[in-house]
Amino acid sequence: MDVLINVFVALHIIGIASLLGGFLTQTKAMSAGTARFTPPMLHGALTMLVTGMVLVGLNQADDQALNNIKIGVKMAVLVVILGIVYVKRDDEAAAKPLFGAVGGLTVANILIATLWA
Repeated sequence: MDVLINVFVALHIIGIASLLGGFLTQTKAMSAGTARFTPPMLHGALTMLVTGMVLVGLNQADDQALNNIKIGVKMAVLVVILGIVYVKRDDEAAAKPLFGAVGGLTVANILIATLWA
């Protein structure tokens, strides 16, 4: 079971890397007002959602203690990110505050995952 959990943790990290990487590659365009929500950002957020739900199920099946409040907060932040990216994915340019919010929420999600005990 540990190997399967570790595989999904790796996929979860790949998802966050895709989301954050998509944001970081657009930061120069954001200052020019031409940043867009790219497909890797959407796919990264979806990957995080699916792998996160699988990880919760696998950890519960393995009788490990889970912090359900932390999981709920992370999921709520991710749903907001996913909603923004999904709705605005076809726009020619994203508004600076909206694009910045996605980057900030992504970093917040990483900090919640790593710093919340």
